[in-house]
Amino acid sequence: MGRGDLTNAEWDRLESFLPPGGARGGRWSDHRRVINGVLYRVRTGVQWRDLPERFGPWETVYKRHRRWSADGTWKMLLSRIQAAEDAAGGIDWDVSVDSTAVRAHQHAAGARKAPAAAVPEKGAGRGTNQRSGAAETGRPAGGGSQIGECLGRSRGGLTTKIHLVAEGRCRPLAFVLTPGHYGDGPQLERVLAQVSVPRTGVGRPRTRPDHVLADKAYTSRNNRRYLRRRGIRHTIPERLDQQRHRQNRGSRGGRPTGFDSERYKKRNTVERAINRLKGFRAVATRYEKRAYIYLGTVTLAALVIWLRT
Repeated sequence: MGRGDLTNAEWDRLESFLPPGGARGGRWSDHRRVINGVLYRVRTGVQWRDLPERFGPWETVYKRHRRWSADGTWKMLLSRIQAAEDAAGGIDWDVSVDSTAVRAHQHAAGARKAPAAAVPEKGAGRGTNQRSGAAETGRPAGGGSQIGECLGRSRGGLTTKIHLVAEGRCRPLAFVLTPGHYGDGPQLERVLAQVSVPRTGVGRPRTRPDHVLADKAYTSRNNRRYLRRRGIRHTIPERLDQQRHRQNRGSRGGRPTGFDSERYKKRNTVERAINRLKGFRAVATRYEKRAYIYLGTVTLAALVIWLRT
């Protein structure tokens, strides 16, 4: 077992959730070796072609990662591990919300805007229903443009922003990608909508935290109204200009927002979760052209964090 590979205990937790492996000559062979190859690349950030030979052909490792990023296998594994932790009472539902900008490598630019041309199947004649290029490659719908691939241009170059929710033990609970120049506040509803921890028994997935902590970037009226509508308590400081505007309106400005300074100290959990994610070099710098593959990379890094904390 190499440095950073799955331990026997970690593999035992994942093995039962993976697609069944094929027999000799089957499609899925040696899941553990391939996953370790993907982990090596996510941890070190090397090019796919430079993977050590002990992981097998690099094309197999890359294609497996691309396919599982597209069909939601990585996300499914993360949900199963979160469900097991929640059933054992291991999740602190006082969550924090924040974002981090990630510099995109020059190789992350240049994704094709249109899907590949349809390729007829062998023996298909005129009038045969041909598969589209998107279906041929297993790529989810959307993307293609710079904004569609979550790339934003700023003074520092191309960037992608990861908006995430971290539970009270510094583990990423949910996240979404946007171009790097997008603001934080408008993404609060979207990222909280991604929180969905399944039940191990009967019941709906848990989607509502006990408490949300966020900084001043999330202090808009729309965000507070959304949290009140869902019955979620929150601790978000109010900006000075908002305080002055409310006071200038007198009784029409409404009541002051409640703020618990002691509880707000716990918001550093999301900062520590970001530091853990950026410990993976392929997360700290984006190399993928396609946003869904980079999202799969972030999801796998979060899965490792859940397995090892």
